[in-house]
Amino acid sequence: MAKSKTAEKAMNAADNMESAMKNGTEALKTGFEKAVKSYEHLAGYGKETVEAYMQAANVAGKGAETLHNEIYSYSKQSIEDTIAATKALMATKSVHEAFELQTDFAKTAFEGYVSQMTKLGEIFASTTKDSFAPIQGRVQAWVDVVQNARAA
Repeated sequence: MAKSKTAEKAMNAADNMESAMKNGTEALKTGFEKAVKSYEHLAGYGKETVEAYMQAANVAGKGAETLHNEIYSYSKQSIEDTIAATKALMATKSVHEAFELQTDFAKTAFEGYVSQMTKLGEIFASTTKDSFAPIQGRVQAWVDVVQNARAA
């Protein structure tokens, strides 16, 4: 009878070990599948994030080019206006006429400057907003990736 209890205990131990191995293998397989799924989500997130940064960089580059062109055009026009005003100033016959011409030029130049700075500010603000738009979407995508990884 002692032998049969020992044999029975050995059989139970073998069954328990077999069950533990089977459950452990299934748990390992399930864990591995979850890890692979999480990696796929993370890899997809990384690819989309790179694309978003590239899109943002393109928008920022175009905005910088627009700013450059505006500054160049304004500078060129400002120099031409200054030369024309200087020539007109040199051609004046009286101090009073020169003073009026200079005053009008200064007023026009200041108004042009303020207008141009306003325009540049609007371009800069628009470019900044447009270039951050693709990146802002990636923040929500990251939250989704993390939540999916937790749920898995």
